[in-house]
Amino acid sequence: MIYSNPCLIAEVGCNHMGNMEVAQELITTASVFCKVDAVKFQKRCNRELLSTEQYYKPHPNPHNAYGETYGEHREFLEFTVEQHKQLKVWCEELGLVYSSSVWDITSAKEIVSLNPGMIKIPSACNNNYKMLEWLCDNYEGEIHISIGMTSREEENKLVDYFTMKQRNRDLVIYSCTSGYPIEFDDVCLLEIKRLVEQYGEVVKTIGFSGHHKGIAADIAAYILGASVFERHFTLDRTWKGTDHAASLEPDGLRKLKRDLQNVQKSLNYKHEEILPVEQIQRAKLKYRKRELS
Repeated sequence: MIYSNPCLIAEVGCNHMGNMEVAQELITTASVFCKVDAVKFQKRCNRELLSTEQYYKPHPNPHNAYGETYGEHREFLEFTVEQHKQLKVWCEELGLVYSSSVWDITSAKEIVSLNPGMIKIPSACNNNYKMLEWLCDNYEGEIHISIGMTSREEENKLVDYFTMKQRNRDLVIYSCTSGYPIEFDDVCLLEIKRLVEQYGEVVKTIGFSGHHKGIAADIAAYILGASVFERHFTLDRTWKGTDHAASLEPDGLRKLKRDLQNVQKSLNYKHEEILPVEQIQRAKLKYRKRELS
């Protein structure tokens, strides 16, 4: 197996809490301290995405709500296209790739207007073929799709569709379990091995979108063949909001990037039977039979 350079995406999502200053601090910290490769936000047109009943329903977890209704909560966390344009500028000034998840066709069109290098489709929307068709026909960048809460039949249909549209080489599919956070026995790392075996020669690459605690599983995911890693990112896991508890704080994200890079360096064979670093120890320590005089 050839191990690609690991790409780490800090998923801010809506952890900015509707505040552009917090969003800018997240971008800066992700770049300067954590050394990630990309930062991802999200875009929703809530009137299109939610039914009237869903829009005016109370938030199921009032402690995390930013409005009286679920619709008000979602609108409070939503940035405008102009704000996303500024987020992209801040990312690029720091050498990061800007990206966003899109949850509906209106949001897809808005984000495409910014010409990002990659766009993400969350697990909840990977069966919205009207949106997928529009993206395949109108967007030339990478399309990343999570396949949490997705059946094997739906998964096959998805990859077949991108192949039919001749966009499969721009497709990155992520192994994912849709829970926030999840326990380790629900991470199901061997799904990555299955995806590599089934689609590794068809799509651009395989990713891992983790909602687990810690960073050990991501390293194992890399060994199993994932090359793009997406982790929720926050400055404080105790902040108000549903995603913070499933997010990494800055030191965790920094360590993950460091460990992915170090493991990549380690994945090789010895280029000599006895390495130069071993020659010194061999001369000092290797057992030698003493000859009797």
